[in-house]
Amino acid sequence: MANSSILRLGVNIDHVATIRNARGGMHPDPVRAARMAAQAGADGITAHLREDRRHISDSDIARLAAEISLPLNLEMAATDEMLAIALNHRPHAACLVPEKREERTTEGGLDVAREHRLLEPFVRTLKSAGIRVSLFVDPERVQLYVAHALGADVVELHTGTYCEAAQSGDRNALAAELARIEGAAEEGARLGLEIHAGHGLSFETTGPIAAIDQIVELNIGHFLVGEAIFGGLDGTIRRMRMLMNEARAKGQGRPVASGGI
Repeated sequence: MANSSILRLGVNIDHVATIRNARGGMHPDPVRAARMAAQAGADGITAHLREDRRHISDSDIARLAAEISLPLNLEMAATDEMLAIALNHRPHAACLVPEKREERTTEGGLDVAREHRLLEPFVRTLKSAGIRVSLFVDPERVQLYVAHALGADVVELHTGTYCEAAQSGDRNALAAELARIEGAAEEGARLGLEIHAGHGLSFETTGPIAAIDQIVELNIGHFLVGEAIFGGLDGTIRRMRMLMNEARAKGQGRPVASGGI
């Protein structure tokens, strides 16, 4: 896949629902947040329907599918229940993610190399229904190869470890993880996979990821919703969109680190 000058922003509205669910009722409405995201420059909406329904609900997914004009990316565990929901609502894309009941947030990528037999029928069924399939993976060569062999359209590279390294101030760890993501993006694109990235990205950490030519979409949620408390959702998304655009413009033609994975 050729390098792309286009970098899309997918806004995850899960934690608008988290705030709503803290008291119950209808406010704040994640579908309203999705509409605001569209007006502020988002290219898509992401929502994770967890098995325990801790934030997004079934009715939220139904409304998002029916009422928003942007592509909907449904993050889901590889379970029969979630597959049935995806087939019922036919989102633009389904991103298969690992899920543990006890985790606060997704802790890492799918081990598609180990779980390929489990994942294969989900990938096949979703694709047969016309739903683009993304696999959320760590930036590791074997995960990319198996994702490609399974027929995934997209891999979303887990950026959580990179963001943790940035927060720790360990420059060596940060450089190593960024090189790993760059190498994975290059290798995945060479295989013909569309490359997305996300998890933990903020104003401070998005730039180096946005500058990677092969990445065509970033999915960002928790930071945007949290920062909206201080700067408003519209202004926060617009600032993130601007930072992404600036980083991509500066990064075009920058050599990708070799040997990163």
